[in-house]
Amino acid sequence: MPQPPLVDRVGAAALGFFEFTGSLATFGFRALVDAFRPPFEFGEIARHIYQFGLRSMPLILISGFAIGVVLSMHTRATLARFGAEALIPAGLALALIRETGPLTAGLLVSGRVGAGIGAEIGAMRVTEQIDALEANAVDAFKYLAVTRVIACVIAMPLLTAMIDFAGILGGYVAEAVVSGMPWQLYFERSFTYLEYSDFIPATLKTMVFGYLIGVVASYLGFTTSRGTEGVGEASTRSVVMASILIILSDVILVKIIFFFYPQGPA
Repeated sequence: MPQPPLVDRVGAAALGFFEFTGSLATFGFRALVDAFRPPFEFGEIARHIYQFGLRSMPLILISGFAIGVVLSMHTRATLARFGAEALIPAGLALALIRETGPLTAGLLVSGRVGAGIGAEIGAMRVTEQIDALEANAVDAFKYLAVTRVIACVIAMPLLTAMIDFAGILGGYVAEAVVSGMPWQLYFERSFTYLEYSDFIPATLKTMVFGYLIGVVASYLGFTTSRGTEGVGEASTRSVVMASILIILSDVILVKIIFFFYPQGPA
């Protein structure tokens, strides 16, 4: 069978992209609106916060600690050329809290939580559990998608604070091994140059990351088809799309933060 012309294939791909983007945006807007409408499924939200937040803590803390060690070594190698080793704790803390911690936490959670949401809701779709909920007069969208989106939005700032703390602790361990710096001096220097305008905007922007993770994964789960193959595809696409959107949104959010806090987070 002959292939359609290149122009037709490109046009079909463009139309498919815009259709997907519009459907995803509509899904996300509906989730945002329904999050403020009763009834509020507090039990489900709390359960998902436990799954997304507390059960992600080992991954977040270990990754943050390792990142702190690596950043400390790289920072020392750079600042030692200028005789500025005393600025290592402050430089590490600023780098972690302003950008490295929030972005790393978002990407880690998109990999762990996004894949889980996409696979779980996708499996419910292909096994017709969602249809069964709707047949029993349960708002499946609110019960399955909105609760997960809210949980992701709440969990992300908490996990970001944890990865920041673990990273600073890892930096201290690396610095103590190399130079023997006492912990009192290290933490005093770490927080000397930090202000609330460094920590709060950078941490709160991860709420947007959580919203993107929850919306993308839930949407792909709800639109799953083709049985178990579709479930695996939804899980994989959730991670990829959420990660891309997190990186792109981070660029925009950083510019917004710079606008309101000219000397704030980078």
